[in-house]
Parts: sequence; structure tokens; C-alpha cells
Amino acid sequence: MRKTIYFLLLLFPICAISQQILPEAERARVVDEILEERFNTLLPKLMDDTGIDMWIVISREYNEDPVIKTMLPATWLNARRRTILLFYRDKAKNTIDKLAVARYNVGKSIISAWDKEKEPDQWKRLMQLIEERDPKTIGLNFSKDHNIADGLDKTDYDEFMVHLPKKYHAKVASAEQLAVRWIETRTPREMTIFNQLVDITHDIIAEAFSEKVITPGITTTTEVEWWMRQKVTDLGLETWFHPTVDIQRTSEELVSHLYSFSGRPDNAVIQRGDLLHCDFGITYLRLNTDCQELAYVLLPEETEAPTFLVNALKDGNRVQDFLTQNMVKGRVGNDILAKALQAAKEAGLKPAIYTHPLGTYGHSAGTTIGMWDAQGGVMKDDGENYPLNPNTAYAIELNATVHIPEWKRDIRIMLEEPGFFGEDGFRYINGRQTKLMLIPRPKPQLGN
Repeated sequence: MRKTIYFLLLLFPICAISQQILPEAERARVVDEILEERFNTLLPKLMDDTGIDMWIVISREYNEDPVIKTMLPATWLNARRRTILLFYRDKAKNTIDKLAVARYNVGKSIISAWDKEKEPDQWKRLMQLIEERDPKTIGLNFSKDHNIADGLDKTDYDEFMVHLPKKYHAKVASAEQLAVRWIETRTPREMTIFNQLVDITHDIIAEAFSEKVITPGITTTTEVEWWMRQKVTDLGLETWFHPTVDIQRTSEELVSHLYSFSGRPDNAVIQRGDLLHCDFGITYLRLNTDCQELAYVLLPEETEAPTFLVNALKDGNRVQDFLTQNMVKGRVGNDILAKALQAAKEAGLKPAIYTHPLGTYGHSAGTTIGMWDAQGGVMKDDGENYPLNPNTAYAIELNATVHIPEWKRDIRIMLEEPGFFGEDGFRYINGRQTKLMLIPRPKPQLGN
């Protein structure tokens, strides 16, 4: 009986999280329903806003354009052969054609418009559809400034231009603004799901940074990383990057930003008195999270974190506030960065800000607000001039360097939380860390 109870207790944390997670068939239903809404409600508005009345997305199997990957139905894991999607917006009639120059319908919304028996040449059929609609602008996915909007390969571009009638050549333009808006814009239903996804992410971090996983003096950072990775797999989810866990403690010098990504010692044993940091994100229902949080490993006589670490976290939160207060509609990333850094420095802080768009991709397209190695602003090809648009999500990623006299060194409070910028301003999608997690969790009833 005791063994059975113990087994059930071990299972409980998984059950508590997994009941929020849909089985595969239900996930497919939700993904396809969201796609329908995005195609029929969001896409027409984005095409009107960006001035592109025809958008053509071309991709071949296993060499997919990043945009087309977000348009495929749940049962399509890749494009098939050469898949060509054509979207035509007639604003005057308030209609949108969603056609596939392919042998199959692409989900429910995009209807096959190619009968190979009648017209064996796929390119010729595409040109017929273009001429029938006579667009003012033909948007293609090529871009110097946004990698996610640069998915049209040279072979397909060359083939398209060879077959396109000369009268339309001058109408061909980069669809980068439309592609980025498609990738970055979130619907209300997606944001409801996003909240659940971030909540799951927070739950996994909280369990990883607890006595259930960490035994001071025994457990290593590498073991915690692989525990997190395995937890995601056990829940039937995926992670878009390998988790990292690192340590700051009294006996070490402050290292560079690169330490969190490469060069960390493997299998560092976690000790009492350590400040732990993790970087972790998961994928679910075609959305991604990206979180960095902190935990403190209590010394034997401690029941709470030292005041100097509590105050250091507050400094990190203040940097977050200076950033999010400067997130204003239409303001470009470099301006947001400069204003936020100036305000934080004037308040006596030592900030670094490197916030990126988040959503369909982990490092997504949209407004980039600094990079860890570009605190003076990012270059044009990294999104320098791209304005902040509403209904978009971001990983609020940054740090504050804080001097700790008790440790005779500087530490870096590294934080990252998903946030949403809407018509009414900024909010965190599922809250943010304002208190250090403690390992082990104190048990007040025992006075420990």
C-alpha cells in the first residue's frame, strides 16, 4: 500500500500539468480552427494594411519557407512536392481568394486550383490564375531585413520570373511587411492559449527548481537540464532549444553573457548558497515560450533568501519596468532600447536589454529591442526600423548587473518572461518572477 501511495505521489506533478495539455487529435482540431480564423479574418486586414493584393508563397517539400510552415494544416508536417499558395484580396468586394496551385486542397481554407490533366505545367497554371485576377502588386517572400520573410529560394524565384508575363514584372515586390505581420500578429484565441502555455512553462521550471529534482551536493546542472528536457517529452510536448542551467556563487568571477549559452562547465554540482538561473522554452499548438528564472539554494540555517539577493531581483524587475514602459505603438526597436537604457541608468542601474519577438517561432519576426552584443542598437537587417505593432508577443529578455559586497563580486540578474503588447499597452502573458524560488521549499510547520 505504501509503495502504491508513493508511486501516485510521484505521478501527481505530471498529472497536474498534463490535464492542461490536449491529446494529438484535439491539438490538430484547435490548430486548424485557428488557421481558419487567421486566413479569413486576420489575413485580409494585413493585406489591406500592407498594400499587397496578391501574395504568392512558393515552397518545396523539405525545404519549406518559414511562412508556409505556419500555413499548413495540422496533418501536413511538410509541403508536398512544390506547393504554391496564392492569396488574392479584392478590397472593393471584401473577398479573399485562397488557392493552392497543387494537386490537393491545403486544409479546409485553401482550395486546389490545379488540374494536372487539363494543364500539366504547374507554372503555366499559376500564371493563368494571376492573369485572371490582374493584381496591382504581387508579393513574394524575399527580404534583406527579415530572415523569416526571406523563404523563397532562388530556383523558384527564377522559375517564377521566367514564366511571369513581362507586363507583371514591375508589379513584383517584397512581401516582407506582410510576411512579418502574419508571423508576429496574435489573435485573441491564440493569446488565451499562450497564457496556458506560459503557465505550463512556469510549472516545469518551478518543479525543476525544487527539492523534487535538486539535492544540494549531489545534483548537477546538467542533470537538471536533462530532467527539464525529459519532462517536456513525458508531457507530449517539444522544446525549441535545449534548456540551460547555470550557477552564480561567492567564489567565482562574473563571466560574459556567452556563459549561459556556451562554455559553461558540464555537471557543475549544485551547492547550498548557490544562485541558480535557467533558460527554458517549450512549443505547443504552434506557439513558443522563452523564460529565464532564478532560484536560491538555502543554507542550513536559512528559511529565506538573503536580502541582498532579494534586492538584486528587484533591480532586475525595475529594468523590466523601464523597458515595458517605453514600448509604445509605432516606436522602433532601437528607440525603445535607447530610452529604456537611459532611464534605467539614470535610476542607478546597470542594465542590458536584448528582447525579441516571440510566438510562431521562438526567435520570431518583428520588433527587435537590442541584442546582448548590440546595446547601442541593432543593424537594419536585424529589424532596426521595424515599428512596434499591437497584438504582438515578446520575450522580455534582459539583465541587471548588481554588485554584492557580501560576495565581493558582481552578479547578473538574468530574466526573461513572455509579454503581450496590445491596443491597451503591455502586459505579461502569465505574470513575471518577483520572488526567488527557494530550494528546498521551507516547511513553516517544522520551523525550518
